[in-house]
Amino acid sequence: MRVASLTRDLAAIVGEHNVLDGDTAPYGQDATHDILGLRGVADAIVRPGDAEEVRRVLAFCYEHDLPIVPRGGGTGYAGGAVPVEGGVVVALERLTRVRSLSAQWWRAEVEAGLTTANVSRLARESGLLFAPNPGAAEQSQIGGNVATNAGGPRAFKYGVTGRWVTGLEAAVAPGELIRVGGAARKDVAGYDLRGLLVGSEGTLGIITAVWLRFVPAPESSRSVAAFYADAASGCAAIGQVVGTGLEPAALEYADEGVLDASRGGFPSSLPPGARFLVLLEVDGSEAEASRARSEALELLADDAVHVFCPEDSRGERDLWRWRGAMGPAVTAVTGGRVSEDVAVPPDHLGDIVAGVASIGARHGLPACSLGHAGDGNVHGCFLLVPGDAEQLERAHRCADELCELALALGGTGSGEHGIGWLKRGRLERQLGPTAARMHAAVKAALDPKDLLNPGKKT
Repeated sequence: MRVASLTRDLAAIVGEHNVLDGDTAPYGQDATHDILGLRGVADAIVRPGDAEEVRRVLAFCYEHDLPIVPRGGGTGYAGGAVPVEGGVVVALERLTRVRSLSAQWWRAEVEAGLTTANVSRLARESGLLFAPNPGAAEQSQIGGNVATNAGGPRAFKYGVTGRWVTGLEAAVAPGELIRVGGAARKDVAGYDLRGLLVGSEGTLGIITAVWLRFVPAPESSRSVAAFYADAASGCAAIGQVVGTGLEPAALEYADEGVLDASRGGFPSSLPPGARFLVLLEVDGSEAEASRARSEALELLADDAVHVFCPEDSRGERDLWRWRGAMGPAVTAVTGGRVSEDVAVPPDHLGDIVAGVASIGARHGLPACSLGHAGDGNVHGCFLLVPGDAEQLERAHRCADELCELALALGGTGSGEHGIGWLKRGRLERQLGPTAARMHAAVKAALDPKDLLNPGKKT
């Protein structure tokens, strides 16, 4: 279809001001662009204003055999929203209505384009908590979080995004709107279509709205940062915390390379022997949080070379801001990195941490890792000089080997970032041939033309 004709037909659905040229920045890229340079060019970009316009765009594309690439805030790390095969990018940033909110019943229905920060703010202003916090909260959108089933530090206690979704609305092929689940907190009728769409990365439909559950906000939170001489001691301490039944809201780790890169931003001073971090947050009532922090201190202090506890809420914020800045600090060491997201059973955390270092050394690249220790979710970082094609190739080989190691340890090739485009081809290695055929059969049944985010989630 000619560009002029395509633009005219799409403008009839969403208005001419909401149809953009296919190479309009930043709609051809996501968070992988600055590090890996991944970018695509669409035939057109549309910004629907409501779910009905999304449905009509999908119907038009399906009729004319045009690939459809749903897009949230563009904060993904797997290339899932990049139009690598052209087609029409459906950007959901205008779908920002709060359709309903009931503080009494701890729930809300919101449209897909509402940012994570605004969803959290909506809950907080009602005395409630929406716990998922996968990062880039002011830019990431709830529809994208649901579509990738995003995680984050607090997933250890509170679960990934899908755990907070009781229903959703989606535009599906060949051009219809469906609503599965809803405000009811229990529903076992039929197959779990809600669960099927959660984490589907836009390959089965375009999520336009979600029903979310909230919980009463905890009164207080307390944190402990414990530092160890080596990864073995730190991982043993993590096992101690989990084994006693203490349930932190967040249980994080960072290895020696990450600490070296970010040491200057720590809110206090660190002894030179600090080579592995365990960062823990507990919450509850004032009494519960204080008691839990005391228990955590007792568990973490034995083999630690240094323990730091913030004295007030400002100190808490500074500590977690430091944690949030670790990724950029690591990238700044050489200017670029390939970061691989895997997860293993938590008792194999030490194995995968050691594996990152040895894989990097074998390929001649600096390597380090950080992640969500309680979940065994590791972000292995292989550092490189931007623009060096040979280093980039080695870094990709490192990432592939790390994925294989995670599978060998009983884990997964993606703990929270999804498969997207960058990890295409890996899913069958994890699922095996029979489960992979089932996976493909679901895709074929719901998207027989393979137009919904083609090439992704495979």
